[in-house]
Amino acid sequence: MTLHPDETRAWAALLRCPSIPPPVLRAALVASGGVTALLAAPVGRLREWGLPPPVSQTLARPDDAALNADLTWLATSGATLLPCTAPQFPSQLAQLPDAPPALYVRGNLAALLRPQLAIVGSRNPTAAGHRFALTLARELGSAGFAITSGLARGIDTAAHQGALAVAAPTIAVCATGLDRCYPAANVDLAQRIAEGGALVSEMPPGGDIRAWHFPRRNRIIAGLCRGIAVVEAAARSGSLITARLAAKAGREVFAVPGSPLNPQAAGCLALLREGATLARGAADILEEVQIPIENHQSNQYIDPLPPPCLPRQRLDNDYEMLLDALGFEPASVDDLVERTGLEPGQIASMILILELSGRVEQRPGARFNRID
Repeated sequence: MTLHPDETRAWAALLRCPSIPPPVLRAALVASGGVTALLAAPVGRLREWGLPPPVSQTLARPDDAALNADLTWLATSGATLLPCTAPQFPSQLAQLPDAPPALYVRGNLAALLRPQLAIVGSRNPTAAGHRFALTLARELGSAGFAITSGLARGIDTAAHQGALAVAAPTIAVCATGLDRCYPAANVDLAQRIAEGGALVSEMPPGGDIRAWHFPRRNRIIAGLCRGIAVVEAAARSGSLITARLAAKAGREVFAVPGSPLNPQAAGCLALLREGATLARGAADILEEVQIPIENHQSNQYIDPLPPPCLPRQRLDNDYEMLLDALGFEPASVDDLVERTGLEPGQIASMILILELSGRVEQRPGARFNRID
Protein backbone atom coordinates (compact mmCIF):
# COMPACT_ATOMS: atom_id res chain seq x y z
CA MET A 1 0.00 0.00 0.00
CA THR A 2 1.44 3.35 -1.08
CA LEU A 3 0.05 6.76 -0.19
CA HIS A 4 0.97 10.07 -1.76
CA PRO A 5 3.02 12.12 0.74
CA ASP A 6 0.22 14.71 0.93
CA GLU A 7 -2.26 11.96 1.79
CA THR A 8 0.04 10.55 4.45
CA ARG A 9 0.38 14.00 5.99
CA ALA A 10 -3.39 14.50 5.95
CA TRP A 11 -4.12 11.17 7.66
CA ALA A 12 -1.41 11.88 10.23
CA ALA A 13 -3.12 15.21 10.92
CA LEU A 14 -6.44 13.40 11.45
CA LEU A 15 -4.78 11.17 14.04
CA ARG A 16 -3.73 14.29 15.94
CA CYS A 17 -7.33 15.56 16.04
CA PRO A 18 -9.97 14.94 18.69
CA SER A 19 -12.10 11.88 17.98
CA ILE A 20 -14.18 12.09 14.79
CA PRO A 21 -17.26 9.85 14.46
CA PRO A 22 -16.70 7.62 11.39
CA PRO A 23 -19.98 8.65 9.65
CA VAL A 24 -19.00 12.32 10.01
CA LEU A 25 -15.53 11.64 8.63
CA ARG A 26 -16.86 9.62 5.70
CA ALA A 27 -19.34 12.36 4.82
CA ALA A 28 -16.61 15.02 5.01
CA LEU A 29 -14.30 12.97 2.80
CA VAL A 30 -17.02 12.61 0.18
CA ALA A 31 -17.97 16.29 0.36
CA SER A 32 -14.37 17.48 0.14
CA GLY A 33 -13.28 15.05 -2.54
CA GLY A 34 -10.59 13.38 -0.47
CA VAL A 35 -8.38 13.59 2.58
CA THR A 36 -5.84 15.98 0.98
CA ALA A 37 -8.55 18.49 0.14
CA LEU A 38 -9.98 18.06 3.62
CA LEU A 39 -6.70 19.11 5.20
CA ALA A 40 -6.40 22.10 2.87
CA ALA A 41 -9.92 23.45 3.52
CA PRO A 42 -10.60 26.53 5.69
CA VAL A 43 -12.38 26.31 9.03
CA GLY A 44 -15.71 27.50 7.65
CA ARG A 45 -15.81 24.84 4.97
CA LEU A 46 -14.82 22.13 7.44
CA ARG A 47 -17.73 23.09 9.66
CA GLU A 48 -20.08 23.05 6.66
CA TRP A 49 -18.99 19.46 6.09
CA GLY A 50 -20.07 18.58 9.63
CA LEU A 51 -16.75 18.46 11.46
CA PRO A 52 -17.03 19.63 15.10
CA PRO A 53 -15.26 22.91 16.02
CA PRO A 54 -12.32 21.26 17.87
CA VAL A 55 -11.64 19.06 14.84
CA SER A 56 -12.06 21.80 12.24
CA GLN A 57 -9.80 24.15 14.18
CA THR A 58 -7.10 21.50 14.56
CA LEU A 59 -7.22 20.60 10.87
CA ALA A 60 -7.21 24.20 9.71
CA ARG A 61 -4.19 25.02 11.88
CA PRO A 62 -2.21 21.79 12.18
CA ASP A 63 0.95 21.53 14.24
CA ASP A 64 3.42 21.48 11.35
CA ALA A 65 6.42 20.66 13.53
CA ALA A 66 4.68 17.64 15.04
CA LEU A 67 3.47 16.46 11.62
CA ASN A 68 6.96 16.80 10.15
CA ALA A 69 8.29 14.70 13.02
CA ASP A 70 5.58 12.08 12.40
CA LEU A 71 6.48 11.84 8.72
CA THR A 72 10.20 11.64 9.46
CA TRP A 73 9.59 8.79 11.89
CA LEU A 74 7.42 6.97 9.34
CA ALA A 75 10.11 7.29 6.69
CA THR A 76 12.86 5.91 8.93
CA SER A 77 11.04 3.31 11.04
CA GLY A 78 9.60 1.04 8.38
CA ALA A 79 6.13 1.59 9.83
CA THR A 80 3.03 2.20 7.73
CA LEU A 81 0.15 4.61 8.17
CA LEU A 82 -3.01 2.63 7.34
CA PRO A 83 -6.09 4.82 6.65
CA CYS A 84 -9.61 3.59 7.29
CA THR A 85 -10.30 3.86 3.55
CA ALA A 86 -7.60 1.31 2.63
CA PRO A 87 -8.64 -2.25 1.70
CA GLN A 88 -6.19 -3.57 4.30
CA PHE A 89 -7.98 -1.73 7.14
CA PRO A 90 -9.80 -4.36 9.26
CA SER A 91 -13.50 -4.23 8.42
CA GLN A 92 -14.59 -5.23 11.93
CA LEU A 93 -12.68 -2.32 13.42
CA ALA A 94 -14.15 0.08 10.86
CA GLN A 95 -17.64 -0.82 12.12
CA LEU A 96 -17.05 0.69 15.56
CA PRO A 97 -18.90 3.97 16.20
CA ASP A 98 -15.61 5.46 17.41
CA ALA A 99 -13.22 3.70 15.04
CA PRO A 100 -9.89 5.47 14.51
CA PRO A 101 -9.45 7.27 11.18
CA ALA A 102 -6.16 5.46 10.65
CA LEU A 103 -3.62 3.24 12.36
CA TYR A 104 0.11 3.26 12.59
CA VAL A 105 1.30 -0.29 11.86
CA ARG A 106 4.70 -1.88 12.23
CA GLY A 107 4.86 -5.38 10.83
CA ASN A 108 2.72 -7.42 8.48
CA LEU A 109 -0.46 -5.67 7.28
CA ALA A 110 -1.89 -9.01 6.15
CA ALA A 111 -1.96 -10.19 9.77
CA LEU A 112 -4.68 -7.63 10.48
CA LEU A 113 -7.00 -9.33 8.00
CA ARG A 114 -6.77 -12.73 9.72
CA PRO A 115 -9.65 -13.75 12.03
CA GLN A 116 -8.57 -12.58 15.45
CA LEU A 117 -9.26 -13.71 18.99
CA ALA A 118 -8.16 -11.49 21.86
CA ILE A 119 -6.75 -12.80 25.12
CA VAL A 120 -6.47 -10.30 27.98
CA GLY A 121 -6.23 -10.34 31.74
CA SER A 122 -4.28 -9.44 34.84
CA ARG A 123 -0.88 -7.77 34.78
CA ASN A 124 -0.09 -9.78 37.91
CA PRO A 125 -1.44 -13.26 37.19
CA THR A 126 -0.87 -16.45 39.10
CA ALA A 127 1.54 -18.95 37.58
CA ALA A 128 -1.45 -21.13 36.67
CA GLY A 129 -3.18 -18.20 34.95
CA HIS A 130 -0.02 -17.39 33.00
CA ARG A 131 0.28 -20.99 31.82
CA PHE A 132 -3.40 -21.13 30.91
CA ALA A 133 -3.12 -17.99 28.75
CA LEU A 134 0.05 -19.30 27.11
CA THR A 135 -1.59 -22.62 26.27
CA LEU A 136 -4.84 -21.01 25.13
CA ALA A 137 -2.93 -18.77 22.71
CA ARG A 138 -0.95 -21.74 21.38
CA GLU A 139 -4.06 -23.78 20.72
CA LEU A 140 -6.11 -20.95 19.22
CA GLY A 141 -3.14 -19.92 17.10
CA SER A 142 -2.73 -23.51 15.88
CA ALA A 143 -6.43 -23.49 14.93
CA GLY A 144 -5.88 -20.59 12.52
CA PHE A 145 -6.54 -17.47 14.60
CA ALA A 146 -4.34 -14.46 15.00
CA ILE A 147 -3.99 -13.68 18.71
CA THR A 148 -4.62 -10.08 19.73
CA SER A 149 -3.67 -8.46 23.03
CA GLY A 150 -2.30 -5.26 24.52
CA LEU A 151 1.45 -5.97 25.09
CA ALA A 152 1.01 -5.42 28.83
CA ARG A 153 2.75 -7.49 31.48
CA GLY A 154 1.17 -10.70 32.64
CA ILE A 155 -1.63 -12.32 30.65
CA ASP A 156 -1.09 -10.09 27.58
CA THR A 157 2.56 -11.10 27.43
CA ALA A 158 1.67 -14.79 27.81
CA ALA A 159 -0.89 -14.51 24.98
CA HIS A 160 1.66 -13.02 22.58
CA GLN A 161 4.29 -15.57 23.60
CA GLY A 162 1.90 -18.47 23.12
CA ALA A 163 1.07 -17.40 19.59
CA LEU A 164 4.74 -16.92 18.72
CA ALA A 165 5.51 -20.40 20.06
CA VAL A 166 3.40 -21.94 17.26
CA ALA A 167 4.35 -19.35 14.62
CA ALA A 168 0.83 -17.89 14.65
CA PRO A 169 0.49 -14.18 13.89
CA THR A 170 -0.12 -12.02 16.92
CA ILE A 171 -1.26 -8.39 17.01
CA ALA A 172 -0.22 -6.07 19.81
CA VAL A 173 -2.40 -2.99 20.20
CA CYS A 174 -0.24 -0.38 21.89
CA ALA A 175 -1.22 2.48 24.18
CA THR A 176 1.76 4.56 23.02
CA GLY A 177 3.16 5.67 19.73
CA LEU A 178 5.08 2.88 18.01
CA ASP A 179 8.35 4.73 18.48
CA ARG A 180 8.43 3.46 22.05
CA CYS A 181 7.53 0.25 23.87
CA TYR A 182 5.43 0.13 27.01
CA PRO A 183 6.32 -1.61 29.19
CA ALA A 184 9.99 -1.26 28.30
CA ALA A 185 10.63 -4.83 29.47
CA ASN A 186 8.69 -6.07 26.42
CA VAL A 187 10.86 -4.40 23.80
CA ASP A 188 12.28 -7.74 22.58
CA LEU A 189 8.81 -9.26 22.52
CA ALA A 190 7.54 -6.30 20.48
CA GLN A 191 10.27 -6.87 17.92
CA ARG A 192 9.36 -10.56 17.60
CA ILE A 193 5.69 -9.63 17.17
CA ALA A 194 6.53 -7.18 14.38
CA GLU A 195 8.47 -9.85 12.48
CA GLY A 196 5.43 -12.07 11.86
CA GLY A 197 2.44 -10.17 13.19
CA ALA A 198 1.85 -6.49 13.77
CA LEU A 199 2.16 -3.69 16.29
CA VAL A 200 -0.64 -1.17 15.89
CA SER A 201 -1.55 2.15 17.50
CA GLU A 202 -3.61 5.21 16.78
CA MET A 203 -1.24 7.29 18.93
CA PRO A 204 1.24 9.47 17.04
CA PRO A 205 4.92 8.93 17.74
CA GLY A 206 6.73 11.11 20.22
CA GLY A 207 4.02 11.57 22.84
CA ASP A 208 4.03 10.68 26.52
CA ILE A 209 1.83 7.89 27.78
CA ARG A 210 -1.42 9.04 29.41
CA ALA A 211 -4.03 7.19 31.47
CA TRP A 212 -6.73 7.82 28.84
CA HIS A 213 -4.63 6.02 26.20
CA PHE A 214 -5.48 2.63 27.72
CA PRO A 215 -9.27 2.74 27.32
CA ARG A 216 -8.76 3.90 23.74
CA ARG A 217 -6.37 1.01 23.13
CA ASN A 218 -8.90 -1.38 24.67
CA ARG A 219 -11.64 -0.36 22.25
CA ILE A 220 -9.34 -1.16 19.32
CA ILE A 221 -8.64 -4.62 20.77
CA ALA A 222 -12.40 -5.13 21.10
CA GLY A 223 -12.98 -3.90 17.56
CA LEU A 224 -10.36 -6.08 15.92
CA CYS A 225 -11.37 -9.40 17.43
CA ARG A 226 -14.14 -11.85 16.69
CA GLY A 227 -14.13 -12.90 20.33
CA ILE A 228 -12.28 -12.11 23.52
CA ALA A 229 -11.17 -14.38 26.35
CA VAL A 230 -10.46 -12.96 29.80
CA VAL A 231 -8.00 -14.98 31.89
CA GLU A 232 -7.77 -13.77 35.50
CA ALA A 233 -8.96 -10.24 36.16
CA ALA A 234 -9.60 -8.38 39.38
CA ALA A 235 -12.96 -6.75 40.05
CA ARG A 236 -11.85 -3.37 38.66
CA SER A 237 -9.55 -4.62 35.92
CA GLY A 238 -9.17 -2.77 32.64
CA SER A 239 -9.68 -6.16 30.99
CA LEU A 240 -13.34 -5.99 32.01
CA ILE A 241 -13.65 -2.70 30.14
CA THR A 242 -12.25 -4.38 27.04
CA ALA A 243 -14.61 -7.34 27.43
CA ARG A 244 -17.65 -5.12 27.86
CA LEU A 245 -16.66 -3.02 24.86
CA ALA A 246 -16.38 -6.25 22.87
CA ALA A 247 -19.83 -7.37 24.02
CA LYS A 248 -21.29 -3.99 23.07
CA ALA A 249 -19.74 -4.39 19.62
CA GLY A 250 -21.37 -7.81 19.21
CA ARG A 251 -18.25 -9.90 19.80
CA GLU A 252 -18.22 -13.18 21.70
CA VAL A 253 -16.98 -12.80 25.29
CA PHE A 254 -15.39 -15.74 27.10
CA ALA A 255 -14.34 -15.86 30.74
CA VAL A 256 -12.08 -18.42 32.40
CA PRO A 257 -13.60 -19.50 35.72
CA GLY A 258 -11.71 -19.41 38.99
CA SER A 259 -12.13 -19.78 42.71
CA PRO A 260 -14.44 -17.20 44.31
CA LEU A 261 -11.78 -16.90 47.03
CA ASN A 262 -9.18 -15.72 44.51
CA PRO A 263 -9.30 -11.93 43.93
CA GLN A 264 -7.87 -12.48 40.45
CA ALA A 265 -10.97 -14.49 39.54
CA ALA A 266 -13.47 -11.80 40.60
CA GLY A 267 -13.61 -10.10 37.21
CA CYS A 268 -14.13 -13.34 35.28
CA LEU A 269 -16.86 -14.44 37.65
CA ALA A 270 -18.57 -11.08 37.18
CA LEU A 271 -18.45 -11.52 33.40
CA LEU A 272 -19.95 -14.99 33.71
CA ARG A 273 -22.83 -13.53 35.74
CA GLU A 274 -23.32 -10.96 32.97
CA GLY A 275 -23.66 -13.68 30.33
CA ALA A 276 -20.12 -14.37 29.14
CA THR A 277 -19.44 -17.90 27.90
CA LEU A 278 -17.44 -20.11 30.23
CA ALA A 279 -14.07 -21.07 28.73
CA ARG A 280 -12.29 -24.06 30.22
CA GLY A 281 -9.91 -24.15 27.29
CA ALA A 282 -9.57 -23.62 23.56
CA ALA A 283 -12.21 -26.24 22.73
CA ASP A 284 -14.95 -24.20 24.42
CA ILE A 285 -14.03 -21.13 22.39
CA LEU A 286 -13.65 -22.94 19.09
CA GLU A 287 -16.99 -24.65 19.59
CA GLU A 288 -18.71 -21.28 19.96
CA VAL A 289 -17.05 -19.71 16.93
CA GLN A 290 -17.54 -22.92 14.93
CA ILE A 291 -13.98 -23.35 13.76
CA PRO A 292 -12.61 -26.91 13.97
CA ILE A 293 -9.66 -27.59 16.22
CA GLU A 294 -6.45 -28.38 14.36
CA ASN A 295 -3.64 -30.21 16.12
CA HIS A 296 -5.49 -29.80 19.39
CA GLN A 297 -4.60 -32.43 21.96
CA SER A 298 -6.16 -31.45 25.28
CA ASN A 299 -7.35 -28.61 27.46
CA GLN A 300 -4.70 -29.25 30.08
CA TYR A 301 -2.03 -26.70 30.88
CA ILE A 302 1.12 -26.99 28.78
CA ASP A 303 4.29 -25.51 30.19
CA PRO A 304 6.71 -25.18 27.26
CA LEU A 305 9.33 -23.45 29.41
CA PRO A 306 9.21 -25.15 32.82
CA PRO A 307 11.08 -23.15 35.45
CA PRO A 308 14.31 -24.60 36.77
CA CYS A 309 13.36 -26.39 39.96
CA LEU A 310 14.18 -29.32 42.16
CA PRO A 311 13.22 -32.75 40.79
CA ARG A 312 9.57 -33.58 41.42
CA GLN A 313 9.27 -36.18 44.12
CA ARG A 314 6.67 -37.62 46.40
CA LEU A 315 6.15 -35.39 49.44
CA ASP A 316 5.74 -36.56 53.01
CA ASN A 317 2.38 -36.32 54.75
CA ASP A 318 2.92 -32.87 56.29
CA TYR A 319 3.78 -31.36 52.89
CA GLU A 320 0.80 -33.03 51.23
CA MET A 321 -1.44 -31.76 54.04
CA LEU A 322 -0.05 -28.23 53.58
CA LEU A 323 -0.67 -28.31 49.82
CA ASP A 324 -4.22 -29.55 50.39
CA ALA A 325 -4.81 -26.75 52.89
CA LEU A 326 -3.25 -24.18 50.58
CA GLY A 327 -5.40 -24.73 47.52
CA PHE A 328 -5.26 -22.53 44.42
CA GLU A 329 -6.48 -19.32 46.05
CA PRO A 330 -4.00 -17.13 47.98
CA ALA A 331 -3.69 -17.83 51.70
CA SER A 332 -1.57 -16.32 54.47
CA VAL A 333 0.64 -18.20 56.93
CA ASP A 334 -1.96 -17.49 59.63
CA ASP A 335 -4.63 -19.10 57.42
CA LEU A 336 -2.45 -22.18 57.06
CA VAL A 337 -1.74 -22.39 60.79
CA GLU A 338 -5.48 -22.44 61.39
CA ARG A 339 -6.12 -25.05 58.71
CA THR A 340 -3.27 -27.45 59.52
CA GLY A 341 -2.33 -26.95 63.18
CA LEU A 342 1.34 -26.66 62.19
CA GLU A 343 3.62 -24.03 63.75
CA PRO A 344 4.20 -20.74 61.80
CA GLY A 345 7.95 -21.33 61.58
CA GLN A 346 7.43 -24.85 60.30
CA ILE A 347 4.97 -23.63 57.66
CA ALA A 348 7.34 -20.85 56.54
CA SER A 349 10.16 -23.37 56.06
CA MET A 350 7.92 -25.79 54.19
CA ILE A 351 6.57 -23.01 51.94
CA LEU A 352 10.15 -22.10 50.97
CA ILE A 353 10.88 -25.69 49.96
CA LEU A 354 7.66 -25.89 47.98
CA GLU A 355 8.49 -22.61 46.19
CA LEU A 356 11.94 -23.91 45.23
CA SER A 357 10.41 -27.11 43.89
CA GLY A 358 7.88 -25.22 41.76
CA ARG A 359 4.80 -26.28 43.72
CA VAL A 360 3.87 -22.94 45.34
CA GLU A 361 4.13 -19.26 44.41
CA GLN A 362 4.07 -16.13 46.55
CA ARG A 363 1.38 -13.55 45.89
CA PRO A 364 1.15 -9.90 47.01
CA GLY A 365 0.52 -9.33 50.69
CA ALA A 366 2.63 -12.29 51.93
CA ARG A 367 0.07 -14.78 50.63
CA PHE A 368 0.70 -18.03 48.83
CA ASN A 369 -1.07 -20.43 46.53
CA ARG A 370 -0.24 -23.80 45.02
CA ILE A 371 0.58 -24.04 41.33
CA ASP A 372 -0.30 -27.65 40.57
